[in-house]
Amino acid sequence: MKFNTLTKTDKLGYIFLIVAFAIGFYYANTNLNYFDTVYAVEDGFVENSQFVMLLSSSLLLFYYFFKLFKHKNTYWKIGVLVMAIAFFFASGEEISWGQRIFNIQSSEYFIENNAQHETNLHNMVVDGEKVNKIIFSQLLTVMLVIYILILPILYRKVASIKKLVNLFAVPIVKWHHTIAFLVATGLIIFVHSERKWELYELAFAVIFFLIFLNPLNKKEIFSSNS
Repeated sequence: MKFNTLTKTDKLGYIFLIVAFAIGFYYANTNLNYFDTVYAVEDGFVENSQFVMLLSSSLLLFYYFFKLFKHKNTYWKIGVLVMAIAFFFASGEEISWGQRIFNIQSSEYFIENNAQHETNLHNMVVDGEKVNKIIFSQLLTVMLVIYILILPILYRKVASIKKLVNLFAVPIVKWHHTIAFLVATGLIIFVHSERKWELYELAFAVIFFLIFLNPLNKKEIFSSNS
């Protein structure tokens, strides 16, 4: 990755992640209790940063949607709207839809069926398994591998896939996005805490915002002339 080829926003995003990971590494190896109960705790710095970045991605996609609405076809509108709603949902889930912020009591159903007794779906327990593990971990891992490693290659080499991807406005990662994901995946192994996945999710949130802001196919999908 050539640092001088990155946009200013790319540089700021990666610097932020480097600092966040460096602080996480430091506390995870010198004061694990602080890492678990302060830095990576629910509603702590890491989780709140995730919320901000996920919501920013959603708002950016809604901005594209309304700005380009009259210039785009139905397929484009469906693709962008689905992504915008998905990231809005993810941001809401991250803070349990403001439940802890506004001190809202969970209903009896969520108290009985949610691993953290909160009003969200990703911590729901079904047949003894957390939905977060089944869907938000295993399924998302497969989807990320396809999206980050396989789709960029197919987009560059297969004309029909390129046409389909652009039709539904799917942003394609640049190689520095792929490298950033791989580096974050490699580094997270060295954080010895069950809360380390909060740090990994922060990397996910920041990098996806950078992808939506400046994808490889930005001219093809986020331009009024495309």
